[in-house]
Amino acid sequence: MRYDEDTLVQETTAEYLRDELGWESIYAYNTETFGKEGTLGRKDETEVVLTRYLGEALVKLNPGLPQEAYQAAIREITQPTVTQSLLHANCEKYNLVRDGVLVPYRDESGALKRARLRVFDFANPEANHFLCVRELCIKGTLYRRRADIVGFVNGLPLLFMELKNVHRDLRRAYEGNLADYKDTIPHVFEHNGIIVLGNGKTAKIGSPPSTSSDYVRSLRSTRESRPTFTTLKMRLKSGSRGCWRRIRYGQTFKSAMNKL
Repeated sequence: MRYDEDTLVQETTAEYLRDELGWESIYAYNTETFGKEGTLGRKDETEVVLTRYLGEALVKLNPGLPQEAYQAAIREITQPTVTQSLLHANCEKYNLVRDGVLVPYRDESGALKRARLRVFDFANPEANHFLCVRELCIKGTLYRRRADIVGFVNGLPLLFMELKNVHRDLRRAYEGNLADYKDTIPHVFEHNGIIVLGNGKTAKIGSPPSTSSDYVRSLRSTRESRPTFTTLKMRLKSGSRGCWRRIRYGQTFKSAMNKL
C-alpha cells in the first residue's frame, strides 16, 4: 500500500470511523475477493449495493417473513432506475427506502400477501450495520474508478468521501474527481445521502445534487498546516455528528427535491 499525505488523510478518517464511531473498516484495493463468500460479497466491480449486508438487515428488521419477501425487497432496491437523471434516481431510491419497501409474497397457505420491509432502524442507529471501505474499485459502463472511502449502512452506499492531501484545494476535488465520478460511475450515487470532500485541513459536506457553493464547511484548523490525527479527528467528529440525522430526516434529499 502506498503511503503519502493522501493516504494519511484517508487512513486517519477510516480509523476514526472505526475506533470512535464503531464502523467496521476494510481496505479493498488489490485485496478484495469476489463471490458470495468474498470480501464484501460482490459478484464483480459493477455492484455498489452490498446485498450480503442488505439481506441480513432485512431479515433482522423484518423477522418471520418467507425468503421470497426478502429477495423481492433486494431486487426492488438494487434494480436500475429508468430515469437518466442522477438527481431523480437519487430521489427515487430515497423514497423507496425511507418508508420501507413494499413487496408481495405468499404465506404458508399460498395466499398472496404484501408487506412493507424496513431497510434502516431510524429509532436505534446502533442497530444498523456501518461499514467503511477504503480504495473501493467501481466499474461503470465504460470506465473503472477507485473511490477513497465509501460508507455503507446496511449494505447501501450512503456515504462517499473524496480525500486530498493538505496542499490541495477542495475545488479540485469537486471540479475534478467528483465530477468525473458522477460521469463515469454515477450508480454509486443513486443511494447516496452524504458526500464529504476533505484535505486534512478543511472538510465540506454535500449531497449528489449539490453545486460547489452548496457544500457546507465543517470545522477548520487555522493553526496547523499539516494533517494530524488530533486535528483530523476533531473535524471528522464535527462533520459526522449531523450525518445520521441528515439521513434519518432526509434533509439532503429534501433539498434535492426542492430543486426539481
